[in-house]
Amino acid sequence: MLEAGKSILLILSALFPIVNPLGGSPIFLSLTRHYPAAARRALARQVAVNSFFLLVASFLIGTHILNFFGISIPVVQVGGGLVVISNGWAMLKQKEEPDRDRDVQKKMHPKDIFRNAFYPLTLPLTVGPGSISIAITLGANLPRHLGANLLAILATVIGSAIVAISIYLCYGFADRLAAIVGESGMSIILRLSSFLLLCIGVQIMWNGVSALFRTLHIAGM
Repeated sequence: MLEAGKSILLILSALFPIVNPLGGSPIFLSLTRHYPAAARRALARQVAVNSFFLLVASFLIGTHILNFFGISIPVVQVGGGLVVISNGWAMLKQKEEPDRDRDVQKKMHPKDIFRNAFYPLTLPLTVGPGSISIAITLGANLPRHLGANLLAILATVIGSAIVAISIYLCYGFADRLAAIVGESGMSIILRLSSFLLLCIGVQIMWNGVSALFRTLHIAGM
């Protein structure tokens, strides 16, 4: 069990800074700010559940999926980075039209609220290419003999569940943060978060491009 505890701490220390649910909560709130509180929390719960299964799948079968399609992690980083850049730029450039947005979202059918639960709220805004690549890398190093492998799988499930719970708490109660900082404060936080999201996308893409260039350099040698 000591090894399982170490694995859980390793998973949490690797994923929390990348997933960063607290930093993503202003973005989530900006996309759902006129939803009723109950609907926002239900959506946050769905995002948390999606994130849990996505992380567990990345840990356990991510390497096999990439190998099956012949995709490398740097390519995932480049593609995912482009998606994150696109979302960050769109959020950074969007104009605030609260009255019209409120009218539109009040008319939404409850089922429509969950339409964006997986994309883009789960992937790539919450569990993006950075966290997926880390999960795949950690999963590739899982022990292969039965006893240790079962403990590693248990640690993976527990670690991913803790991350998912933190996502739900930060997203589901993001309106409490808005009440504390106020309307203008949330607008500032949103713009800063959008810019940071754009920068994160550039960094993720650059990591992938750099790895691909190193591969070309080694092949050329």
